[in-house]
Amino acid sequence: MAQALRPNTAGGLFATDGKAHPLQDTLLVVTLVLGITSFVTAQFHNLHLLSSWTGLIGIATGAYGQWISVTTRERFGLIVGLGASGVGFFLGMAHGGLFGGV
Repeated sequence: MAQALRPNTAGGLFATDGKAHPLQDTLLVVTLVLGITSFVTAQFHNLHLLSSWTGLIGIATGAYGQWISVTTRERFGLIVGLGASGVGFFLGMAHGGLFGGV
């Protein structure tokens, strides 16, 4: 009956250690929101300022989140947000850059 005392958390991708990680979860959500915003706005040429800045900030928050992350769930979400931020940032840079092509 040892399995009744311990929950099975090793079986899933989003397994957690059972503890609260408010800073890591906040960085995860911020990185995902910035990444999605950067990726979507990068599809429009006239929104290059928004896509490049949100991408740059998303890369910074995602990198710090990766540095202090504890669980696989956090790392998985951060990598998705980092990828979207990176694509949005580079497309925003290609369309005009951080300062409007000055």
